[in-house]
Amino acid sequence: MERVGIVGAGTMGRGIAYVAITHGAQATLYDVASGALENAVAQIEAWLQEATARGRLDETEARRARERLQPSTTLEDLVGTEVIIEAAPEDMALKQEIFRQLDAICPPGTILASNTSSLSITALGAVTRRPERVAGMHFFNPAPIMRLVEVVRGLATSEETVRALVDLARRWGKTPVVVKDTPGFIVNRVARPFYLEALRLIGEGIADPPTVDRLVRALGFRMGPFELMDLIGLDVNLAVSESIYHAFFEEPRFRPHPIQRQMVQAGRLGRKTGKGWYDYE
Repeated sequence: MERVGIVGAGTMGRGIAYVAITHGAQATLYDVASGALENAVAQIEAWLQEATARGRLDETEARRARERLQPSTTLEDLVGTEVIIEAAPEDMALKQEIFRQLDAICPPGTILASNTSSLSITALGAVTRRPERVAGMHFFNPAPIMRLVEVVRGLATSEETVRALVDLARRWGKTPVVVKDTPGFIVNRVARPFYLEALRLIGEGIADPPTVDRLVRALGFRMGPFELMDLIGLDVNLAVSESIYHAFFEEPRFRPHPIQRQMVQAGRLGRKTGKGWYDYE
């Protein structure tokens, strides 16, 4: 797979594009918003400059990586790629519509993968005529650094598709794990108590976010739950929390905390808005 398409130029989409072009793939990065594409290209350029400054890439490698990136606001430019990785917001209706459109314009052999962190791969595949060629390929933020990739097998996903994505992840320097299509897969299923118990602590006035983060880091974690929510985005964290809660038929232990919604309603989404649990301005 030397030609890949990426749908969505947000935090995850641009990170995946960077991984692809720095490992020899031609990457077409699509977004409906030209401004998002411009920001993504600027961020990728900054990453390449940093990698060059630190000796991870030489000037020639960085230049060739830049040449392998093609930003586009035309979905049809993804036709001809061998795998397309969707990295749109965590909204099932939006993702299903994207998969319908991709299914209509792409050859039958194109693999359609989703970077969803919690939504059903089976439900995404069901709106296409190629459910056997639909799978999850879930990267973690920041995608250029985090090595883990969850390759998610939907109910109809073929073994050939799973193998192809596992091989692709390995060629990109990642550590793939094959998982079943269950709510939250592995990481986000395990991470729910990490976030929700921390939210309950502050919601009940037992501690504040810096205290919880400091205690968690003292236990050996690289980041505390509130630092991590700010990095990922509080809107993304809330969407995943709600998705897993509903997928488990409103199991009480997965219930999101009202303070999550309050923060999102206030526009305090974390690093990307300059303010979340902490102030980055």
